[in-house]
Amino acid sequence: MSTLYLVATPIGNLDDISKRALRILHQVDWIAAEDTRHTKKLLNHYEIQTPLVSFHEHSKQGKIKQLLARLEESDLALVSDAGTPLLNDPGYELVQAVLEAGHAVSPIPGPNAPIAALVASGLPADNFLYLGYLPRKSSERRRLLSEVADLPYTLILLETPHRLLAGLEDLEAQFGDRGLAVARELTKLHEEIFRGTISQAIDHYNNNPPRGEITLVVAGRPANKVNWSKEQLTAAMKEGASLGTSPAELAGQLAAKSGWPRREIYKMIIEME
Repeated sequence: MSTLYLVATPIGNLDDISKRALRILHQVDWIAAEDTRHTKKLLNHYEIQTPLVSFHEHSKQGKIKQLLARLEESDLALVSDAGTPLLNDPGYELVQAVLEAGHAVSPIPGPNAPIAALVASGLPADNFLYLGYLPRKSSERRRLLSEVADLPYTLILLETPHRLLAGLEDLEAQFGDRGLAVARELTKLHEEIFRGTISQAIDHYNNNPPRGEITLVVAGRPANKVNWSKEQLTAAMKEGASLGTSPAELAGQLAAKSGWPRREIYKMIIEME
C-alpha cells in the first residue's frame, strides 16, 4: 500500500516550509503540482530533484487515473501553488479516489493563509467558519452572506483585490458595521493586516487600492441581548423603508444596532411591506 502525502508549501516566505515537508518531497518518486513551473522554483531553491507531474483544475479528471497508477508503484506527494492542498485548490476528488483504491492519505501540515489571518486578526478564534472565495456576482454574494449573517462564529473569506470593495459593501449591507480584519500578502514583503470595522475598511481601501492575495476575517453576530423593544424596531424599519433602503440592507443595519436576529428583522420588513 502506497501513500499520498498532502504537503503544505509556503504562502510567501520560503523559510516557512517544514523539515518534514522537505524530507517527504525529497523521498517520494513523484510530486503532483497545481503549476509545475511555480513548484519548480520551490524545488530548485531546496535542491530537490523529484520529478513533477501537473494536476490542476482543468486536468484533474484525466490525471487521477494516471496518479493512481503511479501510487500502485510508489508514494506520491500533492502540492498546491501555495499553502495547504485542497483548501480552494484541486485535490478532493483525488483524495477520494486514493482512499477508495485502498491507499493511505497523510497530511504534512504547514502554511495556511486562512488560519494565519484568523489568529492574527484580533477576533475570536475558538469557533470559526471558513467559506472560501466570495461569489463574483453581488446578488450571489448577498445571498450567501444572508445565510450566515446570524451565526455567532468568526467568518473567514477569500477575495480578490479588484472585488474587495464590492465585497466589503455587500458585507456591510448584510451584517451591519461589524469588526473585521483584512489580511493582505501574508508572510510576504508587503504584508498588511488592517483591523477595524467594515465601514473603516471601505474608507481605507477607497483611498488605498489593494494588491495581492486577500483574506477577510469577520466578526460573528454579537451575542447581545435584545436591547430594542419591538416598537423601537418597527419605527426604525419604517424610517429605513421610507428612505428607500432595501430590505436585506436594512435588516443588516438594524440587526447590528438592535440585537434582534437579522433573519427575524428581514421577515418583519417583508411582512410590513
